Amino acid sequence: MSTGLIVGIVVVVIIVVLIGWGVSAYNNLVTLKNRVKNGWAQIDVQLKQRADLIPNLVNTVKGYASHESEVFTQVTAARAGVVAAASNPSTTTAQRAAAENQLSRALFNLQATAEAYPQLQANQNFMDLQNQLKELENKIAYARQIYNDVVLKLNTAIETVPTNIIAGLFHFEQAQYFEADDASRQVPQVQF
Repeated sequence: MSTGLIVGIVVVVIIVVLIGWGVSAYNNLVTLKNRVKNGWAQIDVQLKQRADLIPNLVNTVKGYASHESEVFTQVTAARAGVVAAASNPSTTTAQRAAAENQLSRALFNLQATAEAYPQLQANQNFMDLQNQLKELENKIAYARQIYNDVVLKLNTAIETVPTNIIAGLFHFEQAQYFEADDASRQVPQVQF
């Protein structure tokens, strides 16, 4: 065999390996991007269920604590903000997270208000609604954790060598984490 033929074969093998690696890296980035979208869709399903449950919970508490109108107004306004953010396609993950965090704070205040009414605590309908909400909150927290884990994997793949080359060539962008805002990190103040 001639030296030129050996060099040609080596060059072809290197090109095939590089193309194979490039296809594999691209497919991995697409998979991660789709998992991020799926993770957000899973969060969205849980948030929709929570938004649908809230009016029932508010109406049940309203029957016992009709003079606590400020709490009901906060919950209703926060829910409206979440629904508006969810239905607007230009809403970013950060804006959606802020709306969801505001709703979580309002729900905390609603639950704290409900604790001041022992007869409400004994109401089976209220207890069922509260348990459903608690389960949904746990599912939402779990879905957020999964979403953030996938975002971490995607963002790491986009930033690390050598997949950053493929990410740059095909304009892959980093995804936003679902983060609590500063107000959510504060302990809510409940006053009666």
